[in-house]
Amino acid sequence: MQAAQLNKYDKNFKLEVKDIPVPTPAANEVLVQVKFAAVNPLELLIGTGSVKLIQDYPMPVTMGNELSGVVTAVGANVTDFKVGDAVYSRLPLGKIGAFAEFVAVDQQAVALKPENLDFAHSAAVPLTGLTAYQGLHEELHAQSGDRVMIPGGSGSFGQMAIPIAREMGLNVSVSGNARGKAAALANGVDQYFDYRQKNYWEELAPVDYVIDTIGPKELDHELKVLKSGGKLLSLRMGPNRYFAQSHHLSWLKTTLFSLAGARLDRQTKAVGAQYRFIFVRSDGAQLRKITELVERENIVPAIDPIEFKLADINQALELVATGHPKGKVLIRF
Repeated sequence: MQAAQLNKYDKNFKLEVKDIPVPTPAANEVLVQVKFAAVNPLELLIGTGSVKLIQDYPMPVTMGNELSGVVTAVGANVTDFKVGDAVYSRLPLGKIGAFAEFVAVDQQAVALKPENLDFAHSAAVPLTGLTAYQGLHEELHAQSGDRVMIPGGSGSFGQMAIPIAREMGLNVSVSGNARGKAAALANGVDQYFDYRQKNYWEELAPVDYVIDTIGPKELDHELKVLKSGGKLLSLRMGPNRYFAQSHHLSWLKTTLFSLAGARLDRQTKAVGAQYRFIFVRSDGAQLRKITELVERENIVPAIDPIEFKLADINQALELVATGHPKGKVLIRF
């Protein structure tokens, strides 16, 4: 089968498409024929080695973190899926490989794809959906009536985070471009700030939580709208001591992350808040809950109109890195 692999970490990495054997599913795994794989900023972090302290891969490694496809074989102990099932998944961090024609994946990381979505749109859901679910429930422990601000929330993350937050009873504000306003309002956002017209940090009443999707350049603005006792959750700014301790990492990694996150901890503490970082994990049970929400609310995530094949994987990565995608970037098999 064809697969796109990383041969070494490099700040200018390129993936190489190779012929490798079709994997044989283990007892608890299903073999999925991939229909679509999504290309995410996470691939950039993995390829450059930016997250190797969290997850280091033996080389070469087949890249790709989320997919949709059809089950073509099941392991001896698989009870939840059968051949022919249409599924989707955020693959386990330790065993990625969505940029391939087939992938063997633990059944606990898989869910039946939403019935209201085709394979293309289904592939755009798992990573952002699970990030939003785990961020709101497990990292922030958000409660009904709380207020959350998502700078840059008009993108693919916000498409899933807004309805999940609304279902939890949260008041949701986001900032983004003019193009994303209608979709965000349709998703139920309470306040929308077109960043070209309004500065949310000058107009927004203090919130309980900020979910950062932009990175360090936005930190000062985000801290201005946080209540004392609030939490800043970042998808982009990196781990700290709390992350290392909560993930039971080694003494060495805890020390390194403590040093790396010390400035962020100091800055959030100065406004009476706490800093959190999320690195989303696979979870089929949570994905099934997300599926129910997607079907009930008829959520249709945006996908970029450019269709890439596996041979175009490096152009797809370049679009994610430096372009302005109009939705999730996909590889079609």
